[in-house]
Amino acid sequence: MRIAMLIFCSFLPYLSQAAATGVYAQTVTLTDFADTLEALGTLRANESVDLSANVTERITALHFNDGERVKAGQKLVSFNAAEEIAQRQEQFLVVDEASRQYERVKTLAKDGLAPQSQLDEKRREFLAAQARLDGLDAKMQDLFIVAPFNGKVGIRNVSVGALLTPGDIITTLDDDERMKLDFSVPSTYLPALSEGLRIQATAKALNNLAVEGTIASIDSRVDPITRSIRVRAIIENPDHSLRPGLLMSVRLFKDSRKTLIIAEDALIPEGRQHYVMKITSGSPSTVTKTLVTIGSRIPGSVEILTGLEAGDRVVTHGTVKVRDGSEVKVLAEQALGERLPSLLNKTAGQK
Repeated sequence: MRIAMLIFCSFLPYLSQAAATGVYAQTVTLTDFADTLEALGTLRANESVDLSANVTERITALHFNDGERVKAGQKLVSFNAAEEIAQRQEQFLVVDEASRQYERVKTLAKDGLAPQSQLDEKRREFLAAQARLDGLDAKMQDLFIVAPFNGKVGIRNVSVGALLTPGDIITTLDDDERMKLDFSVPSTYLPALSEGLRIQATAKALNNLAVEGTIASIDSRVDPITRSIRVRAIIENPDHSLRPGLLMSVRLFKDSRKTLIIAEDALIPEGRQHYVMKITSGSPSTVTKTLVTIGSRIPGSVEILTGLEAGDRVVTHGTVKVRDGSEVKVLAEQALGERLPSLLNKTAGQK
């Protein structure tokens, strides 16, 4: 009997190790965190314009190609200006003659050889002629279309020789160095909105490429029908990957802080309370069912307000197999944001 007891006692450590339940664990960390709000928005160019004619005239030259980048002041379209050029040349000669007559009479008046009334008349004739010349110059500006700002032109809708009338669209011009993202937010979130608040946006059309920006302005009115308010964010676009009209998913970040974060899978909900299986640091390791208070959530993670401290370890996968006081064996350590398939690969690699 004594020999049997000695043999049994010698196998106790192996029985104890066999009784330990394999689980996946995570170390509680103090992490940067912010509450989020999601919305849908539409991208717009920082500046955007439809280039159109101001006069009824025929196009004589197009100085751009489809999709070309142009500079502010660059000439884009020329209209037939033969008649206006001739009129300006004629008026220039009139101004030149009026100027010479005015200077001649001014010299005579200075020597007392011409009356003041004659000087005033010549001055008036000169100024009137100059005003008519300025008017022709202004009219000729309508016979050329120049880029009002730096940007990218779109596809042209006309050809050389086409007769255009006011309002006919020639092409578009967009300043896409930075973009405006307009979206609507429920008015209940109005207290959380402020200029300078950070946002993150993604677009399926760009393979969910994430870009960041800041809120630049908030509308002064709440829509009385939808009870939402319009918000505009500015996003820098140095590589011109963002295009006007794109639909984007927007996430707003507020109340940035350092807080304790764990995987959402570690929570054990019971009614209105939440528990976690906290792993002790002893040997063998056991778990203690611990009451926690949760805060905000993000996909896959949850904020812990009370019940845990930085450095504690909790069970993330395998909670259904253990009870308070159960012995556990940690199969792999789960990083923040890591998913179960990755953990299974870790375990397979250790075998």
